Amino acid sequence: MRRAVSALAIAGSLLASVPLGAIAQGLPGLTLFSGVGAGKQLNYRLDFGGNTGSWDRYRFRVPRDKVKVAIAQFSIDYPNYFKGTFDPKEVELLVNDKKVAIQEVKWEKDNYVIEIFPQEPVPAGSNVEMIFSNVRNPNSGGMFYFNCRVLSPGDVPLLRDIGTWIVTIQ
Repeated sequence: MRRAVSALAIAGSLLASVPLGAIAQGLPGLTLFSGVGAGKQLNYRLDFGGNTGSWDRYRFRVPRDKVKVAIAQFSIDYPNYFKGTFDPKEVELLVNDKKVAIQEVKWEKDNYVIEIFPQEPVPAGSNVEMIFSNVRNPNSGGMFYFNCRVLSPGDVPLLRDIGTWIVTIQ
């Protein structure tokens, strides 16, 4: 009887841990050796697990402490070996958890850059989330660095580095 109870307890704990693993797949994990300092790493979420060759939704987040100036343009570059696709018509911008109007989204496939132009500049000190729906993940997995740079309104036209999302596709 004791063995049967022990076996059931072990089996139950193994089954209970499966959903937790599935939920955690879309979140950034612990990155030890990335070349990107801890203060430069940005948070993200892949809503559908980040599986190779599948459709996904990327949620790129920028915390308020990184938004030191107003932002008129977001520029996100990614490596040339990322062979996924983006849908510029399916990009949303949330500022402090509220959807804001986007003037234009440009995807420069040949330059590996996505540019987002909000209708009005994003105020300094805001939490920002960029949501990319209808993303096709690349057919081969790996670690991909998405760098976020911003342009301030009326500023010298030089992009300022905000940080990097280290996205893992499995």
